[in-house]
Amino acid sequence: MKRKLETSELIFKVISYTLLTVFAICCLYPFLYAISAAISGKHAVEYNEIILFPKDIQFEAFREMFMSNEFWNSYSNTLFLTIYGTVWSLFVSILGGYALSKKRLLFRKFFNFFLVFTMWFSAGIVPQYLNYVATSRVFEGMGITDDKWLVVIAMGMAAMNIILLRNSFEGVPSEIEEAAVVEGASEMQVLSKVFIPMCKSTIATVTLFFAISRWNGYFWARQMISNDYEQPLQVFIRNKLEFYTDSEQLATMTGNYAADSLIFALIVCSIIPILIIYPFIQKYFAKGTNAGGVKE
Repeated sequence: MKRKLETSELIFKVISYTLLTVFAICCLYPFLYAISAAISGKHAVEYNEIILFPKDIQFEAFREMFMSNEFWNSYSNTLFLTIYGTVWSLFVSILGGYALSKKRLLFRKFFNFFLVFTMWFSAGIVPQYLNYVATSRVFEGMGITDDKWLVVIAMGMAAMNIILLRNSFEGVPSEIEEAAVVEGASEMQVLSKVFIPMCKSTIATVTLFFAISRWNGYFWARQMISNDYEQPLQVFIRNKLEFYTDSEQLATMTGNYAADSLIFALIVCSIIPILIIYPFIQKYFAKGTNAGGVKE
């Protein structure tokens, strides 16, 4: 028989659900507004007549965007940075988290403290920029001229994600590892056959963190990628925003769509891949964060 809620519990649930609903609406509204502004007519957008639903519906902004080779080129660059950057960062973080989870590691406490110390005190932008410059010189010496690889390799470390993986690896029972070693498994086999399958929730969560970070990456991509044909989507959107805020450029525009409609269309298309991927990883999110964030 279902227990009847007390008055205090009922009030708490009503307030909680109300606040969650308001928060969800606040998160959803900008995305709905971007879609409405992207497909609304020029007059309605320029005179701020869009509140929620579109007016004078047109799809010329999306057609103009899809016909642009620069858009597809920047999209492919973003996919490159996201896929290879996520794989590289995940590789480095898994190896780092696995090594730091072993009590037999020499100077383990020092390395763990040093890792956490970088989260407390950041060196700042200048040392990070010098790191990029030094890495670019190494790449030039190796004959690598594609600046995208510089962003992929130089941003491979993430202290927080290494800590999440380390804590998750520490939660694996030592008896299972010992049994694998007795059966003749090597160190890499123990990692790939035992630890990774048992910590897949945390790994999936960390993968999502890396993918979102790489997909939304803007600042260092703009600073370090000098070739316009190698710039990612976020830099392309920013350049378009600067281009269409110029009054002289606005005067040359023709068509039934406003400049803001094209910008909103770009923003909507930049969000779609994350919206597609997130539902498949969401089921691992809470479990992975809890498993990696709590140390027994």
